[in-house]
Amino acid sequence: MKKTADKTNYFFVDESGDTVFFDKYGNLILNKEGISKTLILGFIKTHNPNEIRRAVLNLKEQIKKDDYLKNIPSIKKTLIAFHAKDDTPEIRERFFKLIITLDFTAEVFVARKIPEIFIKRHKKNENNFYDDLIIKLFENKLHLAKFNKIYFSVRGSKTRRIPLENAIKKAILNFENKWKTKINSSFEIIPQSPSGEPCLQVIDYINWAVQRAFEKRQDRFLNFVKNKIVYLVDLYDKNKYPKNFYNKNNPFDLKKISPL
Repeated sequence: MKKTADKTNYFFVDESGDTVFFDKYGNLILNKEGISKTLILGFIKTHNPNEIRRAVLNLKEQIKKDDYLKNIPSIKKTLIAFHAKDDTPEIRERFFKLIITLDFTAEVFVARKIPEIFIKRHKKNENNFYDDLIIKLFENKLHLAKFNKIYFSVRGSKTRRIPLENAIKKAILNFENKWKTKINSSFEIIPQSPSGEPCLQVIDYINWAVQRAFEKRQDRFLNFVKNKIVYLVDLYDKNKYPKNFYNKNNPFDLKKISPL
């Protein structure tokens, strides 16, 4: 176990996919159009978010002045916030090329939406499903620095600050029980919109690349940013357990994972 360093770690957290399993009548709808096959939760971690913020805003200014791009209908939305799902291929290329130059590491957890697990473990509660993923994402992270600032992406008016704080506390407790030690670091949760926090736009792109690999079997985006992702967990790939996590010692490959 690493010793707690006297520093601040900055985490920027976003999700991809959804928590939906059933419709309002109790019918399973995982195969319906618009319903994701996974819930993906990831963060980028950095010691200097201001450098990332400046780089993202600088790219936005370049795009704003680009005569080739300015008449693209979606460009107004891009200039509010980069969003991989909505950005045009030209914008995606520029943003992905920027990402690999930035100083951060990413970690991503992929939760396959398996009804049996959702019913038994999460009691058919979507918030339980989400919060369980938060616990796993942060379980071994908050002892590394004395101070931890955790920015969560909030879109629209959706925010669940208190449950998120409880999930983080549970992650800390799990770590303390496992290692029989006390974590003396602190954390602060900061809900923020992607338009107001450029670093959240980076993790949006990372998550999108992971989602494309898992749900569309398209791994070229993930392969491009793979050196930024230090830990990728396919949480409920039971056929691959205990080798259902990927890092430099076990590099991710589409051939390794079970079909969704």
